[in-house]
Amino acid sequence: MVSLPSFISNWKSPIKVQRIFVIAKFLQNFLIPNWIMKRIIAYLLAVLGLTSACGQGNFENTDVEGFAVLVADTNVVVLDVRTADEFKDGHIQGAILIDQNQSDFVEKAKTALPIYKKIAIYCRSGRRSANAAGKLSDIGYKCVNLKGGIIAWKEANMPVMTDR
Repeated sequence: MVSLPSFISNWKSPIKVQRIFVIAKFLQNFLIPNWIMKRIIAYLLAVLGLTSACGQGNFENTDVEGFAVLVADTNVVVLDVRTADEFKDGHIQGAILIDQNQSDFVEKAKTALPIYKKIAIYCRSGRRSANAAGKLSDIGYKCVNLKGGIIAWKEANMPVMTDR
């Protein structure tokens, strides 16, 4: 069995596509026919797409019940990553608002959030908060994302505060 050189398997590059082409070049050195090589590259790109779309960073996902336990914990910071208008329409009590779509999201988070506390993150449906949790976990925060967002929270008849 042929193993990949250590420089490939230990590569820490954030650009996963480059890794695929390095692996393909390595395999090409073993005179693999082009039609097989094309299938291998297509397969690797498909796996990359699935892991990027379905995968997550170093954060947890939890349901409404698990999130409610976190919200009740005084050692957990609740973070709403929606827009200010969405926040005014209804948010979880005690939540801090930092809009994930703003270009300075990470800088604001570093200023407002203590690194030593767990961050319970939510948005409307769970998509933006998963993105934010990935960004924050990449810089050292321990994050938990609410699956289904505030939509799931409201559907479970959990309390919501409004500013309107």
